[in-house]
Amino acid sequence: MLLEAIEHRPEGAMAHPLDVSSLKVRIRVKKGDAEAVGLFHGDRYQPEEQDQPMTLEKVACDGRFDWWEGVIPTETRRVRYVFWLEKGGKRWWYGEKAVVEKRSDAGAFQFAYICDGDRFDVPEWAQDAVVYQIFPERFANGDPDNDPEGTLPWNPASRPKPDSFYGGDLAGVIQKMPYLRDLGITAIYLTPIFLSPSNHKYNTDDYYQVDPHFGELETVKEMVHTAHAHGIRVIFDAVFNHSGAGFFAYRDVLEKGEDSPYRDWFRIDSFPVATKPEPNYETFANGVADMPKLMTHRPAVREYLLKVAEYWTREAGIDGWRLDVANEVDFAFWRAFRQRVRAIHPEALIVGEVWHDAGPWLRGDQFDSVMNYLFREAVCAFFAERSIDAKTFDARLAAARMRYPDQANAAMFNLLGSHDTERFLTLCGGDRRRMRMAVLFQLTYWGIPMIYYGDEVGMEGGPDPDCRRPMAWDPVDQDRDLWEWHRMLLSLRRELAPLRRGQIRTWVVEPDKGIYGFLRRQGMETVGVVLNNGIRRRRLILEAPDWEDGTHVRERLSDSRIQVKKRRIRFTLSPGESAIFTQD
Repeated sequence: MLLEAIEHRPEGAMAHPLDVSSLKVRIRVKKGDAEAVGLFHGDRYQPEEQDQPMTLEKVACDGRFDWWEGVIPTETRRVRYVFWLEKGGKRWWYGEKAVVEKRSDAGAFQFAYICDGDRFDVPEWAQDAVVYQIFPERFANGDPDNDPEGTLPWNPASRPKPDSFYGGDLAGVIQKMPYLRDLGITAIYLTPIFLSPSNHKYNTDDYYQVDPHFGELETVKEMVHTAHAHGIRVIFDAVFNHSGAGFFAYRDVLEKGEDSPYRDWFRIDSFPVATKPEPNYETFANGVADMPKLMTHRPAVREYLLKVAEYWTREAGIDGWRLDVANEVDFAFWRAFRQRVRAIHPEALIVGEVWHDAGPWLRGDQFDSVMNYLFREAVCAFFAERSIDAKTFDARLAAARMRYPDQANAAMFNLLGSHDTERFLTLCGGDRRRMRMAVLFQLTYWGIPMIYYGDEVGMEGGPDPDCRRPMAWDPVDQDRDLWEWHRMLLSLRRELAPLRRGQIRTWVVEPDKGIYGFLRRQGMETVGVVLNNGIRRRRLILEAPDWEDGTHVRERLSDSRIQVKKRRIRFTLSPGESAIFTQD
């Protein structure tokens, strides 16, 4: 056994309370190295002789390591534990001191106390949510009277330029609420709606004013009220990493230079402030002059932005925030943000934009989840590009899951595309079969599905700004079969609790055949999902997880029944086909 590969820390994703009486622990071991893993646990203040044994389950393999986990019960909230690992009849002990052959030399890990103030509480509603991302300027034009000058005709086949306007607004969102409800959407996430000269609004000029081309404060309130009446929650987009060039503090610095009381709201190299040929101040990305970076560690900046978040949470009655460029803002700001927003709305969902490993932000004190681009990258590679096989796909998904606590995994925004990416169907080369498989996977996997507007009707588009075409509303421009596919799967997701709240385990991986399957379990109920991403029809014989011999399972897409024989189910999948199994 490669002892150097064994890893555990009594914190974060490797040790996190699920509630006040249970602690989930994970341990990493070299792939294939351990035949069995378990632990002994007890109250920190009780003698070791009273410790209780527990066997762990191997739950994932990320290609290099196996991951084992279990849930330790505790009545006192104080937990001590030591792992054991077996291979070839030999046992090793692993505690805080070392990995050794003698338990007394290993020491023990300590989770000192499950404190109420440190618990990772994700809003209850989030586990059942399906989110629909709306780019307001391109979703629907409900009020032509507020159109910007030079508004172009609404045409889903047009190719937007970076400065194109089509007249989408909040009145359009209000009018399309029945459409969203009928599709099965339970939450909408809108990209920024505050005053800004751009179509995307990520360069905010006034954080307290709705952009007049979208509507006004009363329009926002009507939109939120209408959404709630349709059973749909509303999530706003906050741009606190940087402002727009029209932001009052930035304008003051431009005018007064070193004499401006707002000079330390930004990081300025020298005075006077210069925007050309290159800005002499820090900006979003590299040299984006109209997006000066805000110094959120400054008390005045922090307080201003936190009050903005409080104002809209309270005034509009929204249900959460998506936080732009969240990984470039200091941790202390986000901790304060969570506390202030949750004080107003205890069930507000807080989601960060982080394109990489987001572990540092997902400890329960900052975000509930992030835009799950690790998920998207794996799905694009497997289904759209077919650049990885099922084994690699499974490993990448496993690696992503093991980075985060369960609470965060359950609330991840699992997206196929967004306003920042090429449309998924375009990545598939227009192949509807690949798109349908990816959608089925997205809507049955662990986390919150996030549908980018128009994907459900087969919209295409290349990289930004082409991925931001006006929404296709005319039925002749829509793929209604794809829309029905989304609606049917979302209905199934509502019906089957494991697809919303169940734990996930890999069921089948056949990399040479393109076969991939997984199980979702909640309590005594199990749902099995299998996809054929290969090029040939395959006959499959799979172990029945919790289904007894002689009973039947039901394949929900074809409404067919299969009898369990010798703890196996037998069925056939053609290329591009999927199956969803439940106990009949």
